[in-house]
Amino acid sequence: METILVKAGEEAVASAAGILKNGGIVAVPTETVYGLAANAYDVNAVRAVFNAKGRPQDNPLILHICSIDMLHDITDSVQPLATRLAESFWPGPLTMIFPRKAHVPAETCGGLDTAAVRMPRSKFTLELIESCGFPIAAPSANTSGLPSPTSASHVFEDMNGKIPMIVDGGECRYGVESTVVCFEGEDRVRILRPGAVTPEMLREFCHVVIDNGVLEKLGPDAKVISPGMKYKHYSPAAEVYILKGGDDKTAKFIAKHCSVSTGFLGNGDERLPDSIIRFPYGSTSEEQAENLFASLREADSRGCREVYVRMPDTSGIGLAVYNRLLRSAGFRVIDLDGGSDALHE
Repeated sequence: METILVKAGEEAVASAAGILKNGGIVAVPTETVYGLAANAYDVNAVRAVFNAKGRPQDNPLILHICSIDMLHDITDSVQPLATRLAESFWPGPLTMIFPRKAHVPAETCGGLDTAAVRMPRSKFTLELIESCGFPIAAPSANTSGLPSPTSASHVFEDMNGKIPMIVDGGECRYGVESTVVCFEGEDRVRILRPGAVTPEMLREFCHVVIDNGVLEKLGPDAKVISPGMKYKHYSPAAEVYILKGGDDKTAKFIAKHCSVSTGFLGNGDERLPDSIIRFPYGSTSEEQAENLFASLREADSRGCREVYVRMPDTSGIGLAVYNRLLRSAGFRVIDLDGGSDALHE
């Protein structure tokens, strides 16, 4: 299959909508990461998404909508809190989980009786959904398990020859996937996957609980209702390790353990050997979210065997960065502040 790369615009909306209406799949930009879009109500199209990604069938997809009317076609249970959150954060990087109607295919929802729904901020993708007239299922447009794509070139690396079209909408604004929440009663949400809509933002509206699965490894038999919780994700071929410690301790550790194939993501203040391959990361959580996946992909392209990453601040969007890093590193954290090079998983 030939994969064509087109710029976002009116012509691309029409072309992509034609492919989706005929049961095909297309990679599209969003403000979080690029998505691999299909008609969420077409079981065969959804299966094609799973096949293209190599994604486990029990890992639910998120349904992307362009209107509240479309939400009501997916679920009969939109509680007042969900309405308030939608008014505040949609369009935007917030996914909410609802009981699904019977016509929403179980295959789209990982075999669950719930559906994860969000309204993306991307102008192109909103226009595409409106043109199609149905919600699109759009997981990240990468090979399952690899770092998510934040540019069209990343998508091309993974999907060339597997899908007919990639729509280039430029670099993604946030760089990490959407926040996913479920509802617990009338005034509480549980964060299942952190993102750019942070716990601090949500606490202005309700009580917030952070699920244990955000920062802990779940067992192989765990049943999850959100993507990004169960399987190893966001991981390059290089072995990733998280370093917890200050600049001096980090520099000493790297100097002791580095090789010619060692990569590093830090704040720029560390004094490291010249042989270390440094990749963009940033000194703020927002910069780290924006750079993380692209730098991990670049580490593979540079042939790194191991990549060390400074542990981010876990407030704000930093919680999302740490969540993605934990899964990328297989929960390997080296605690330099603990007085040793001990590895904690």
